[in-house]
Amino acid sequence: MADHKEEPVPESVMDKITEKFHGGDSSSSSSDSDDEKKGSSLASAAEAMKAKIYRLFGRERPVHSVLGGGKPADLILWRNRKISGGVLAGATAIWLLFEVMEYHLLTLVCHCLILSLAILFLWSNASTFINKSPPNIPEVKIPEDVAVNVALSLRYEINRGFATLREIGHGRDLKKFLIVIAGLWLLSVLGSCCNFLTLFYIVFVALYTVPVLYEKYEDKVDAFGEKAMTELKKYYAIFDEKCLSKIPKGPLKDKKH
Repeated sequence: MADHKEEPVPESVMDKITEKFHGGDSSSSSSDSDDEKKGSSLASAAEAMKAKIYRLFGRERPVHSVLGGGKPADLILWRNRKISGGVLAGATAIWLLFEVMEYHLLTLVCHCLILSLAILFLWSNASTFINKSPPNIPEVKIPEDVAVNVALSLRYEINRGFATLREIGHGRDLKKFLIVIAGLWLLSVLGSCCNFLTLFYIVFVALYTVPVLYEKYEDKVDAFGEKAMTELKKYYAIFDEKCLSKIPKGPLKDKKH
């Protein structure tokens, strides 16, 4: 049998095949690069749009993160309607008990303790006669780390408040001085209209309703806030030019300069 030798493929044909493969690869790679460019451009455009959107008080995070996250934020934002509604109903019942029915706190605490201790004492002694297990009273202790953290946080906030008052008293920040004076005057007006318990209840209800409503109508509130801040800055600039700029600065600020 005669050996059949394979005929070599002409170089021109091989060149055409390689060109086709390389052409396909280059086209696919160019399409991939085009897709990546489009994706990056869309992402940058989205980030630019987010940067242009005005958020109330310069907020850059979601409302849930601003409130600290976790269970307290879930409670305030009504993530679990039953628990949040129960807390609000309990606060309302306490306000009605003390404000409407004019019950006193010390009297209420003493009556609750008397009733609870009497029930537990009788139950513990009667359990031997009725052949039932005595009540399981849990041991309640305040953890040391929780108490220390609360004390440190409270100390930090009090010291920051004292530092702010000291800075205002030295005449370093006129804008902050006017804000604090306006806030204290507003509190005095509210205090003359209602007592401390009613004021605390109003603040509690506002804390339970304002954040969840703001989260629901976030875009509308932010748009309105942007317009309001623009107008306030305009009027403050006029007030600063005509009045505040003519007031002499404090001596400490002059020493720094």
